[in-house]
Amino acid sequence: MSEREQSSGAVALLRERLASGRLLPVRRALHALNPAEIANLLESLPPRQRKVVWEMVSPEDDGEVLLHLGDDVRTALMRQMDVHELVAAAEELDIDDLADFVEHLPETVTQQVLKALDADDRARLEAVLAYEPDTAGGLMNTDTVTVRPDVTLDVVQRYLRLRGELPAHTDALFVVDRYSHYLGALPLDRILTRGADELVSGVMARERDVLKASLSEERVAKQFEDADLVSAAVVDDRNVLVGRITIDDVVDVIRRDAEHKLMSLAGLDEDEDIFAPVRGAARRRAVWLGINLLTAFFASSVVDLFQGSISKVVALAVLMPVVASMGGIGGSQTLTLMIRSLALGQIGSHNWRFLLRKELAVALINGVLWALVVGAVSWWWFASPMLALVVGLAIVINQTIAALAGIFVPLTLHKFGVDPALAGSVILTTFTDVCGFFSLLALGTLILL
Repeated sequence: MSEREQSSGAVALLRERLASGRLLPVRRALHALNPAEIANLLESLPPRQRKVVWEMVSPEDDGEVLLHLGDDVRTALMRQMDVHELVAAAEELDIDDLADFVEHLPETVTQQVLKALDADDRARLEAVLAYEPDTAGGLMNTDTVTVRPDVTLDVVQRYLRLRGELPAHTDALFVVDRYSHYLGALPLDRILTRGADELVSGVMARERDVLKASLSEERVAKQFEDADLVSAAVVDDRNVLVGRITIDDVVDVIRRDAEHKLMSLAGLDEDEDIFAPVRGAARRRAVWLGINLLTAFFASSVVDLFQGSISKVVALAVLMPVVASMGGIGGSQTLTLMIRSLALGQIGSHNWRFLLRKELAVALINGVLWALVVGAVSWWWFASPMLALVVGLAIVINQTIAALAGIFVPLTLHKFGVDPALAGSVILTTFTDVCGFFSLLALGTLILL
């Protein structure tokens, strides 16, 4: 059994014990879970049971657990904590995690957290908070281990033994000059395998990946993925080493981004509590439903233009959903491809035209193929070859328009800084519905009447 399956099984068993009312076994089992597993358990419980379990969580784990929770659940639990508990939870966190944590605290509590830190930790925290949270500077931790290029590996080894321990996920030391300018990295394996009398400057990796503090977290994740990094140095505009980013921070970014894109397809927030109060959940979803209603009325207004044609050829009304849905599926395929490519940085001004030609060709081939199929079914169903011609042409037209919309809608949204995953599907559906209805009904009016 994998570690993930064992973790899921432990959480499921704990939920069963909680449902049975046996709190002592729940408390013992809870202490065996890590903070991420506890957060998963809390998010899967209704509010009343969640409150009971939260009170059993060890105070040493409070901060870590809160960091793994979605915004809605975190906010609700933090309302149950007094200022002393919040400050205590913050003191247990590493600097990079603490920087994320204080963003969710009231200003008065944040000030008390800062006062509780010693001067060095306060300076390190303020250095991280100086950057936007969704940048490399906002992700970084300042717990770097540095060495000079003009010392021997023997000196480095003695320094490490004197230090006693290294920060988590350390796979290399960073080499800097006397002014803290980043020069390169010294992988730990080179410290162990090279001669003790060799200089750091002779064995360090000068080509090691380095991240600008202003780099977006999406680009950071992409660089970690491309180079299979465990950690990377972060420098400011003057190439001064300001911190490092480790793989655990990047995994969090990737997970949040994946959840965001998945939930955005339905107009939902990835941080929404699945057990949120009905009123709040209904209010948030009502906005999205209202937007969809407006687009539906727009599509209906197009149908209204052809009431006379529909009353004379009722088959047109029967076939409208077929044309619209075929266009919607085709457009969604192109849209999904574009959203993924934009997220990975694979689409730009240099290649979107090639992709456009390719998607139009695919749409034309599929449009003709399924136009023949639907046309044949329509001919057999309504005994009308001209109706088969109308619906076939409408499908080809709508498939072509769907491909165009699937390319240009996400490109346009991306250009204006709007997440294509959030708004793209609504706009695309409007395009395919309106164009599908219009092409079918307009062709029907011209050819059949």
